[in-house]
Amino acid sequence: MNVLVIGSGGREHAIAYALAKSEHVDKLFALPGNPGIAEIGTCIPGSVEDLEGILKVVEDYNIELTVIGPEVPLCLGLADLLEDHGHKVFGPRKAAANLEGSKAFSKKFMEKHHIPTAKYVEVTELDAAYKALNDFSYPVVIKADGLAAGKGVVICEEEEMAKETLKSMLSGDILAGAGRKVVIEEFLTGFECSLLCFTDGKTIVPMVSAKDHKQIYDNNKGPNTGGMGTVSPNPFMPNGMDEKLRETVLEPFVKGLQEDGLDFRGVIFIGLMIENNEAKVLEFNVRFGDPETQSILLRLDSDLYEIMNAVALSKLDEVEVKWKDEQVTCVVLSSGGYPGSYEKSLPITGLDQLPDDIIVFHAGTAMKDGVLVTNGGRVLNVCAVGKHLDETREKVYQAIEKIHFDGMYCRKDIGLH
Repeated sequence: MNVLVIGSGGREHAIAYALAKSEHVDKLFALPGNPGIAEIGTCIPGSVEDLEGILKVVEDYNIELTVIGPEVPLCLGLADLLEDHGHKVFGPRKAAANLEGSKAFSKKFMEKHHIPTAKYVEVTELDAAYKALNDFSYPVVIKADGLAAGKGVVICEEEEMAKETLKSMLSGDILAGAGRKVVIEEFLTGFECSLLCFTDGKTIVPMVSAKDHKQIYDNNKGPNTGGMGTVSPNPFMPNGMDEKLRETVLEPFVKGLQEDGLDFRGVIFIGLMIENNEAKVLEFNVRFGDPETQSILLRLDSDLYEIMNAVALSKLDEVEVKWKDEQVTCVVLSSGGYPGSYEKSLPITGLDQLPDDIIVFHAGTAMKDGVLVTNGGRVLNVCAVGKHLDETREKVYQAIEKIHFDGMYCRKDIGLH
């Protein structure tokens, strides 16, 4: 089989890494891919937003399964285009991808199908938004409705900050218009975690748990990022949550898809807040999370191609999804200044000195004149697998000492409470 992975980050490298192990995959391609993926497959230049260009690649290279990594092409309707031309896809169609593409759509879906979530109101006018603030206590959460590359959620500690945030979002001048509609939401307290599931719209299969560390500095200080590291399993997940989540979230979610006629074949990422053993949904993402995927897929004990193919064919109930009883630590090496401005094209050294049991996924790298250089805010994901969390943490941080690029930064407390 010829398989194409759409995307260029650490998530896509992890997906490609798992697919490359499948006996069913003859040739692995990625668009645009990255230098790490290039070591195990063929990278094809192109943009993830050029849907017609991707369709041409699928047809020219006789691709039999396309795996869509990022949310933008899903929300633009890439799955629809490819399937309408007779091609097999892992990823939801555009209407279902709206669960991530629109916060308001997502909240209405949860409300309609009795999925527990925070109280909210949807606003499009500034005066109405200011008035709606009176119904919430502080802190309050303000979310741009559309895709905002992880920058569309602001936690406001007091009224003045909330009004300034609403004004800037509703003006449409920032976030490329993603904030012209806004969701104001109550602030939930508790323990935040993520749950990723395979689903074909009929069957839903949870993956093993992972814990992401969002803020840039140790001890959860500083601004939020796309994720500074993960561990799997999540060492802080309360006991007994699996069945409760299935009853209150997963089963209503699948039933809701069916009732609303949403064609969802791919991965649903469910952001949760858990307090007193009760869960509420913070958000849905319609693709693999990053960097959760990097630690989760290293624990997969089944053939990823077989799972993805079954999902694409709506036959997920016919495959067994098995997991290794192991621990994984994944630490993100970021550019100095991230999540703000940062330099690019800085040489990376030391990867050739790492032990064989260290796995490195490329998240923001490029080749320049034959030299591996930085090309993003999150540059590398350094991972280790073992029987104990302490063991994997030690392996990863020892490996990181061998890697260097100017301004390199990482959190030192990934996996700690």
